[in-house]
Amino acid sequence: MSKFWIIASDVYKKNVKSVSFVIMILVPFLVMGIIYIAGSLAGGFSEDTKVGLVSDNQVLAEQLAQSKSDEYTFKVVESQKAAEKQLKKKDIDAFLVLDTKEEQIQGKLYVESSLGTTTELMMSQMLNGLQSSLNASKLNLTAEQVSSLSQPANFEKTKVSFDENGKMTTGQDNTAIQSVLSFVITIILWVIIITYASIIAQEIASEKGTRIMEVILSSTKAQTHFYGKLTGVILVALTQIVIYAAAIGIGYSQLKNLEIVKTFLDGISAANIFGSFLFFTLAFFVLGVLVYSVLAALCGSLVSKPEDTAKAVQPIIYIAMIGYFIGISLGPTDPQNIVIKVSSYIPLISSFIMPIRLASETVSVSGAVISVVILVVFGILLTLFSAKLYKSNVLVYSDGGVWKSLKQSISILKNERKKVVE
Repeated sequence: MSKFWIIASDVYKKNVKSVSFVIMILVPFLVMGIIYIAGSLAGGFSEDTKVGLVSDNQVLAEQLAQSKSDEYTFKVVESQKAAEKQLKKKDIDAFLVLDTKEEQIQGKLYVESSLGTTTELMMSQMLNGLQSSLNASKLNLTAEQVSSLSQPANFEKTKVSFDENGKMTTGQDNTAIQSVLSFVITIILWVIIITYASIIAQEIASEKGTRIMEVILSSTKAQTHFYGKLTGVILVALTQIVIYAAAIGIGYSQLKNLEIVKTFLDGISAANIFGSFLFFTLAFFVLGVLVYSVLAALCGSLVSKPEDTAKAVQPIIYIAMIGYFIGISLGPTDPQNIVIKVSSYIPLISSFIMPIRLASETVSVSGAVISVVILVVFGILLTLFSAKLYKSNVLVYSDGGVWKSLKQSISILKNERKKVVE
């Protein structure tokens, strides 16, 4: 155990003290700071978007020019040619040709570059409102009648459950906040896998590439070296997670009294959020990190040179990508799809998909338990297999790629077993 902790401690200290780790920790905070500063300064430095207005109805054009909007302002222009000249001279940012003939409003916007989706959507809504007013005047409708026609229907979703007697009871629907949490955790899992798969593989491949592995294995067991390296990098990942969790906690304590935060948390049941949903989601997150770490260590031991590490971890990235995109594409849109149901029980990709199914409440607790058990059993078998194969892996130097090295390692392992039996 002393050698195990020496290896793990060395890997941990080396990575935590590295410049790349510090940058990796600071990047999210820097990005959020830049976004916050940009959003705060946007209002002070942004200029009004000036849109020229060419219309066959001068009265309507003057009324629109007097109306105020935070996104744009209209400027009446006599003709389209005059608007083109002003656009060329940059006196206006765009111009709108408005035709009200034949009781049908037609608007055509001319721009050199996009005004932004928000501005263009607001213009479209403005024209729709004008068309509604024109239709109402043709039908001699009052303002109250027009308002009643545009009044939307009320739609509510109510969560129900049935007791042992078959009686239906209503409850609070937390699927929205649960979906947000599951997506955030899934994204974090994806980032950690991409980041630390390469780090783990590089840790092992670097020593193998310098041919120092033979010396190391002469003083310690291969399994001890394998578990030590793996534990050291996992501790680095946990350190990053703890730092972010602490930052979130501090941020919440400072911002919890803001009105927007109170509104967001209003009506959310903490008992449901921090119940079985969060427990299983975190369980899949932790198991996913562990299983992918073991797989990355295995792939790293199969390469002969550190430069080949990127190729070795590509299969891991592809597997994680499959689970990630199935989860974010089918999870919110079609949670009852057979693909997402089946894949939520497949090891490796279940860590991405099952939390999203739990958020939408399309799977029972027993189903989540079965998926966890499958993932745990798979992780144990993968770890034992990787540890046994590790000794032959790190001593195999082949330029034939990962699969050829894996075949050679399995062949060596089989020969060693035969010798033991004999």
